[in-house]
Amino acid sequence: MVAPRRGRRSNGTPARVQRRGHAYGVPRQHPLGSQGALTGCVPIARTESVVTVRGMSYPSDLTDDQWDLLEPVFNAPGKRGRRHADDLRTVVDAMLYVAQTGCQWRYLPASFGPWTRVWSQFRRWSRNGTWAQALTVLHAAARREDGRAEETPSMVVIDTHLARGASNGGLTFHDRGGPYGRTKGAKRIVAVDVTGLPVAALVVPASCHENRASELMLEHMDWQGVTGRLELVLVDRGVTAAAARTLGRHHDLEVRRVGWDDKHPVFRPIRHAWRVEVAHGRIGRSRRLAKSFENSTTSATGWLQVACIATTLRHLSRERARRHPVALAA
Repeated sequence: MVAPRRGRRSNGTPARVQRRGHAYGVPRQHPLGSQGALTGCVPIARTESVVTVRGMSYPSDLTDDQWDLLEPVFNAPGKRGRRHADDLRTVVDAMLYVAQTGCQWRYLPASFGPWTRVWSQFRRWSRNGTWAQALTVLHAAARREDGRAEETPSMVVIDTHLARGASNGGLTFHDRGGPYGRTKGAKRIVAVDVTGLPVAALVVPASCHENRASELMLEHMDWQGVTGRLELVLVDRGVTAAAARTLGRHHDLEVRRVGWDDKHPVFRPIRHAWRVEVAHGRIGRSRRLAKSFENSTTSATGWLQVACIATTLRHLSRERARRHPVALAA
């Protein structure tokens, strides 16, 4: 007689294989007893809900002084009146946290509230230009803190940085650009003043030429309202001489191309122009900008402006700590 297979009855009909352990909904008995076998160990009761830590702070959170400066921008009266200020402050803290850490939306800590709330508000502020207004307010405050006579600059330096695009799937604005079109991604345009702080920021596809990128940045600065005193614009040699003259006539400015005519074996910084390279390096420390993860120029511009805001906030904190050490210590 042939022995039946394991898990089947002798008559050939399948047998119900009983699952080892406990049935669904019934807790399994610990093999070492309910009190635990190891000395000093206390059994931990498991609960259904996740315990969140309210009031947890992160290094990227806004201080009270910084929020007092930005609240009129984010909490501007709308059709339904003003929103709750504390809720908006938590939302801004969450966006600064995402920009600094590169956290994905669904991995946002629960102490910031639902991630969908933060995501929808970020999309709204990116579309209506709220981030650009916040950057303008912070830049003016930073110039006042640095002892500048005017809140708007008279000279800016415009430069671009090529960021490699991430393959997220779906349609994106990423295009091939850079030397010989080898890089597929986005081109980040930043304008800084003589202090090295970002005045405006914009993102375009990588295939956008330097001439067009500089033109878009000047138009964006006109819309942002920071060109009232602007007289001189420095661009690199990627902008052609004819395009520089055209931009100067169109905007009634002096557009000057800077750069070395010959290659030097040792790096030598160009006066004022090196500050925009430092700004790109500081902005690149935000892990959300390690690559271009966004699928639209609006979202990519929003995150670039958030990174510029974080850079300006750190500068303000350092300047106030240097100028008023006694007040901060108290």
